[in-house]
Amino acid sequence: MSEENYEIAAPAPAMPGVRVAILGTGKMGGILLQAFLKNNLLAQDQLFATVHHPERAQALSVQFGVEVTTDNLAAAQQADVILLGVKPVQVPALLEEIKPALNPSKMLLSIAASVKTRSIEEAAGCELAAVRAMPNTPATLAAGITALCAGRFVSAEQMAIAQKIFQTVGRTVVVDEKHMDAVTGLSGSGPAFIYIIIEALAEAGVNVGLPRDVATLLAAQTTLGSARMVLETGYHPALLKDAVTTPAGCTVDGILELEEGGLRVTLIKAVKRATQRAKELAAG
Repeated sequence: MSEENYEIAAPAPAMPGVRVAILGTGKMGGILLQAFLKNNLLAQDQLFATVHHPERAQALSVQFGVEVTTDNLAAAQQADVILLGVKPVQVPALLEEIKPALNPSKMLLSIAASVKTRSIEEAAGCELAAVRAMPNTPATLAAGITALCAGRFVSAEQMAIAQKIFQTVGRTVVVDEKHMDAVTGLSGSGPAFIYIIIEALAEAGVNVGLPRDVATLLAAQTTLGSARMVLETGYHPALLKDAVTTPAGCTVDGILELEEGGLRVTLIKAVKRATQRAKELAAG
């Protein structure tokens, strides 16, 4: 009996017909590029990317099987959605470079912190959709949160596309643009604040006799599990805190130390200061 070979067809991408160009494929751009392919959001021939150096372009092209060049204009001309992955200070020059490729049928998606949608629209020189995004570093593990805000010409369908793009690296939330500086201060800077808390908890564990690796694991997993409890139960953090705190028990003594040390106020002040700095950067 002869053997027959059957080819299993690859599943169709979740967004067929949408071409995406990532201009400035640095750390976050690379994370997104990999996530698009891993989650089958886009096929390889739907993706285009650019970097500054030809050697880097060649390496990324081989790694991901997509077209990677140093030509921003050429990539933008082939795309329906153009993701601006450069630093905020580089955005004006990049928009000027790709301006011949821009028209109202395209969407610009910017991850450049502090760059307003109106600035992007004005630089584009036409009434095209501009969406501003603020992802955070846990996107590396598809555990990020990205806040999105729409410019004046963004349709509901285009915002849905933007959400699908960033849902490959975690959760998304849509906010008014006036809140984006606060998002930067909370979820953008927040991972650094949480790492300090984890580090402090681990140091405390060492102080009371635990091996450092065990203390770090306990602190990190406790933080992860607590965050999941908030997200998956939908309960207010105060209610979950009360569930752990038994009368005259260990936890309430610890909480009193936290309150006396001003942890709650210090964290609030940290987010407020980071937000203020984001406003200062946005103002130039």
